[in-house]
Amino acid sequence: MNIRFLETFVWVARLKSFRLTAEKLCTTQASISSRIAALEEELDSRLFVRDPRGVTLTPEGQRVLDYAERMVETLHALKAALKDPGLGRGHLRIGAMDTVIHTWLSPLVARINAAWPNVEVEITADTARNLCEQLEKGYQDIIFQTDMVRADTVRNALLDRYDMKWVVACDSEQNRPYTALHELACERIVTFSRNSRPHQDVLNLLHGADLAAPRVNCVNSASAIIRLVRDGFGIGLLPLPLVAAELQAGTLRALDGIESPPAMDIVASWRTGPGMALSEQVVVLAQRLIAEPPALST
Repeated sequence: MNIRFLETFVWVARLKSFRLTAEKLCTTQASISSRIAALEEELDSRLFVRDPRGVTLTPEGQRVLDYAERMVETLHALKAALKDPGLGRGHLRIGAMDTVIHTWLSPLVARINAAWPNVEVEITADTARNLCEQLEKGYQDIIFQTDMVRADTVRNALLDRYDMKWVVACDSEQNRPYTALHELACERIVTFSRNSRPHQDVLNLLHGADLAAPRVNCVNSASAIIRLVRDGFGIGLLPLPLVAAELQAGTLRALDGIESPPAMDIVASWRTGPGMALSEQVVVLAQRLIAEPPALST
């Protein structure tokens, strides 16, 4: 039995699409169809039901999947055992939202390069919503964002929680005392992209306080939000680690005593299964990095 055909079968079962599997395995849909047809002929069983929406496993296909995953995983484990882990090769696709990119993603990539110098790392910056869709479709191996991904063969780990802070530019007209949320809500508020978790949280907070039609401005770039706030465009609602440098430098000031939305979760989500062991090791690397005490500034 051709192990490559089994691996192809496993990926079609995961992604529920011949097209996405072809993209994942860097081949053509015709090649994927040929491999599945050969496997079905060898097993004398129909493995998938095809319709315009994609493909689903037949009962026979579901039984084959259990064995196929174990066989492919055993092969990958055998190959890994015969190699020096430090000489691992491959392509790792990481998706991250802006907050992660502007805090600890760079040191994480440096550690990945040190541990696996022959692994090619591809980084995608996007919103949490888009990253979750990309992971589910097989376009990403690991994503770092705000939400748990509920999907087969996907695992999640809560890495950290960032306190959210109202911040203003120290030299702006918004830098004045605020005694309550309703006073702050009269100003322009700048936060993350529409329908993101931080955006929804700030709307819930304001609506819960019976503050109608607040001026909430959504921006899909963390660096752009910080720049707009520094330039006096409005009051920002941002995770504390993202503006730590600006607060320390005195260009921004945190508004204390004003109710804030819940802390922002930072979640790692990654695909599991045969050939995906590196993803889990990278998540462990991220957990260790985040757990380290911050370096003392000089």
